[in-house]
Amino acid sequence: MRLRLRTRRAFILLAAAIICSASGAQAAVPGVSPQRILFGQSAAFTGPASALGEEMRLGVEAAFRAANARGGVHGRRLELTSLDDAYEPEAAILNTRRLIEQSKVFALIGGVGTPTSRSATPIAAKANVPYIAPFTGAAFLRDPKWKNIINLRASYFQETEEIVDRLIKDLGVEKIAVLYQDDSFGLAGYRGVRRALERRNLKPAVTGVYPRNTTAVKTALLDIRRANPGAVVLVGAYKPVAAFIAWARHTGFNPIFVTISFVGSNALVHELGPAGVGIYVTQVVPFPTMENLKIAADYRRDLEAHRPGAAPSFVSFEGYMAGRLAIRALELCGREPDRGCLLKSLRRAAAIDLGGFKLHYGKGDNQGSDAVFLTVVGEGGRYIPTEKIRRPE
Repeated sequence: MRLRLRTRRAFILLAAAIICSASGAQAAVPGVSPQRILFGQSAAFTGPASALGEEMRLGVEAAFRAANARGGVHGRRLELTSLDDAYEPEAAILNTRRLIEQSKVFALIGGVGTPTSRSATPIAAKANVPYIAPFTGAAFLRDPKWKNIINLRASYFQETEEIVDRLIKDLGVEKIAVLYQDDSFGLAGYRGVRRALERRNLKPAVTGVYPRNTTAVKTALLDIRRANPGAVVLVGAYKPVAAFIAWARHTGFNPIFVTISFVGSNALVHELGPAGVGIYVTQVVPFPTMENLKIAADYRRDLEAHRPGAAPSFVSFEGYMAGRLAIRALELCGREPDRGCLLKSLRRAAAIDLGGFKLHYGKGDNQGSDAVFLTVVGEGGRYIPTEKIRRPE
C-alpha cells in the first residue's frame, strides 16, 4: 500500500514537473535566455547605401559591447545579428522573416531606409516584435497605429521644414528645386519640401528623380538646371547625391545644395572630396565630437574600444544612441524582460536621458526626438555647425 502511495506521489510530482516545464517553454520569450538577449538588424551592407548599414551596425555594436563589458543588462549579454538587404524591399522582407522565425530575435533594431522599413514593419507588427530606431524619418513610421515601433530621430518633415525655412529667411531664396529618389523614401522627402513650401504659398520650382540604388542622375540634372533654381534640396543616399553635385559643379551649375540626414554625411564628403565644400546637411543627432555632451564622450570612448581607429560619424552615433535606447528600456524592464515591457517602459517614462540627449515618448507619440541640427561642409571635408545658410564667398 505504501509502495503504491509512494509510486503515485512520484508520478504526480513527475507530471507536475513536466507540466511546469512545458508551461515554462510556452512562456519563454524569443531571443531571451539566461545568458543573452538577441537583437536583429536588416540593413544595406552592399550596394550604393552600404556605408549607412555598416555605420549603423557599428554604433549599435559599440553600445552593446560597452554594456557587455559591464556585465550585460541584468546579467545578460546583448548580441546583434545582422543581415544584408542591399537597400532592397524584397530582401528586407526575407531578412525580417528569417530574423523573427528562424533566428528568434527579441527585437529588431537599426533598420536602414524607408522602402525597406515599409516592407519590414508589417511583418514585425504581425509577430509583435519591437522595431527600434530605424534610420529613416518617414512619416508612416510615426503613425500611432504602429504599437511596436519606437523612433529615435526627428522626421523628414521636420528636416525639410528647417531647410525651407532657412533658405527663405537667410537668403530670400524661394525658387527651390528638389532631386529625389524614385521610391517611398524620395517621395517622403519631396512631400516634406512641398508641404513646407505650401505653408508659405509656394511650390517646388522643378523636380528631378533617379532610380533607387543607381547613380543615374544626369537627366534629372538637366531638368533641374534648365529651371535655374536658387537652391536644390537633395533627397537621396550618398552616391547618387554626390554624383549629382559633382556633375553640377562640372557643368558650372552652383546653386545652394542642401540634403537631409539620410545621405550619410561622412560617406558623402568621402565621395565628393573638395567638391563637397559648401554643401549643407541637416542632422538629427548632435555633433559626435562635442566635448560637453556626455553621450558624445561615451560614444567616442566606446567606439574606440570596439573598433580602434574608427572615425566618429553622425550615422554611427545614431546607431550608438539606438543601442543605448534599447539598453535603457531593458534596464527599466528588470530581470524578466519581454517585448511588451520593452515598449511600455519607453512610452511610460517621463523622459529617457541618454547622457544629456533627452527623448520624450507618450500616448500616440512614438518619436523620441524633434531635434534638427544644420551643418555645412568646410575645408578638408569637416562638418561645421551653423545657424544660417549663407551664399558662397
